[in-house]
Amino acid sequence: MTTDTDKLAEHDPHFEATAAALDHITSHAASSEDPQSTLHTPSSDRQASHRWLERIFPSYSSLEAMESAFHMGNYVITDRQTGLASKSFEPMSIYVRIGMHALYYGSAQEKFLRWERTIKLLEDQSIKMGEQYDDPASVKHIRPFIQSFGLEEGLKELKEPDPEKYGTFNEFFSREIREDARPIAEPDNDTIISSPADCRLTAYPTISLAKKFWIKGYGFTIPKLLASNSLAPEFENGSLLIARLAPQDYHRWHSPVDGVIESITEIPGCYYTVNPQAINESGTLDVFCENRRSVMIIRPNSNRDSKVAIIAVGAMLVGSILYNPGISPGKEIRRGECLGAFRYGGSTVIVLFPRGEVVLDEDLVRNSTGGGVGGGGDDAGDGQSGQGGEGACETLVKVGWRVGASPSRS
Repeated sequence: MTTDTDKLAEHDPHFEATAAALDHITSHAASSEDPQSTLHTPSSDRQASHRWLERIFPSYSSLEAMESAFHMGNYVITDRQTGLASKSFEPMSIYVRIGMHALYYGSAQEKFLRWERTIKLLEDQSIKMGEQYDDPASVKHIRPFIQSFGLEEGLKELKEPDPEKYGTFNEFFSREIREDARPIAEPDNDTIISSPADCRLTAYPTISLAKKFWIKGYGFTIPKLLASNSLAPEFENGSLLIARLAPQDYHRWHSPVDGVIESITEIPGCYYTVNPQAINESGTLDVFCENRRSVMIIRPNSNRDSKVAIIAVGAMLVGSILYNPGISPGKEIRRGECLGAFRYGGSTVIVLFPRGEVVLDEDLVRNSTGGGVGGGGDDAGDGQSGQGGEGACETLVKVGWRVGASPSRS
């Protein structure tokens, strides 16, 4: 049955422009055109990026106005280990810019997100990108991708450092890092919680704080995120980590704890972007609870009566969420062990802890709330000691870095 909303979508000029832009990008992923002039336009090359956007959105009188309206980048706190935390600007990839246009183009944004045409568009383009980047011809994108994102130095960390040895672009995108390149913090201390990914991390002692400072879209609940009313009470107002992987990041995720896998559940969903501007924008639906995702439940060695949930969230143009061979219920896993990989696109890993089962590191919580909220304790859960969310920012961390610890049970 065709609804009035569907009829609106058929003739909406904003939708048509966005659909044409995404199709143009993903079609050129398989073309002979230089990838650095389309999908992998260097994020630092503002002029080239503007020329590309002008071809797709000629109706905008000012590209600067468009960038302001639709958010073209994020600030991320770097240099955590030195204690000299500073903010760096992280421009968005070109396909994320188009995705943000799809999400935020005016007062009708809520309806736009719910249109069947929008959902189908993002699904079709994500599947198409996955298929194209599984094609051996996609190897021509590997070098431009490395150059666009300045990944040359990181090649020495890989199990296979030679880009010419990869058979497809997706093989390189989900490249493996040598275990010694990501040592875990305090390996003999089984109370330590490690970062699950090379990522831009936010950390919240309670879910209510996460909703106050970061997750502003409507519809976020733990039962919806886990797709389980029976499992959700285990994590009621517990702590959570949100690990966002930008396209240039090492795109695998690791266990933050030692433990045993209890279950893995696949949840179908959409392919919305998981960029912070999609998460932070009030009045829009919550993409974490709408996107395709996989939920792993672990019984941690630190407390086998407790549980830890690791949710791998797919996003726009993510072709696959893949677990490593042997990762299945019943397997004993160690902190820092690689669990799985994402194929092309940005993505997110969310880690949930029951209330009182972890004390998150104070610097991460301070960055994530804009200052003023500590890493743990019951008083942190009221959400009143922060600064209204102003200045809340992700922190750049790597696999294995300490992000918190389980409280002593002695």
